[in-house]
Amino acid sequence: MASSSSSSHNTTNNNNNNNNTENASVSPTSAIDFLTLCHSLKTTKRAGWVKREVENPESISDHMYRMGLMALISSDIPGVNREKCVKIAIVHDIAEAIVGDITPSDGISKIEKSRREKEALDKMCNLLGGGSRAKEIYDLWMEYEECSTPEAKIVKDFDKVEMILQALEYEKEQGKDLEEFFESTAGKFQTDIGKAWALEIASRRKKP
Repeated sequence: MASSSSSSHNTTNNNNNNNNTENASVSPTSAIDFLTLCHSLKTTKRAGWVKREVENPESISDHMYRMGLMALISSDIPGVNREKCVKIAIVHDIAEAIVGDITPSDGISKIEKSRREKEALDKMCNLLGGGSRAKEIYDLWMEYEECSTPEAKIVKDFDKVEMILQALEYEKEQGKDLEEFFESTAGKFQTDIGKAWALEIASRRKKP
């Protein structure tokens, strides 16, 4: 009886593992369709810089990539999954592949912006074929949107840190005054690492 039960249990586990594997797989068609859509993240320039007439402004994916690096090099923090921070950074603006980079100056409310982006995300997850990979992207995006975890709070801060670091670089490279970007983030950092990195950027800005 024990042997039969064990065999049945192993068969069930194997079936579950097979189902999980199949659920996690993404077809070549879905993968390439999804990645082709994400191409626009590489070509869409960040709207804030365009409106300030910055020369050769960064793309959405440029911004996301450096945020991923921020999460990768950040110090270990108790209770924070650093790898999850990297993943959130990679997907946090992914819906902009469809809706573009909506900024406060566009006159669109936060609620409407969120609705549009969530609708876009749904389309992207369906394009990916559903399953666990699509669900992971959806869950990570929602976690960031709702700022519901320590990881999301850190990545929210990295979003602001990356922006002011880029502003500093444009100021130095192109002689522009981008004070408004620093003012828009002042007092809004939620984490110690965000505050520390923002302070370091501010200190470099003050140097001649």
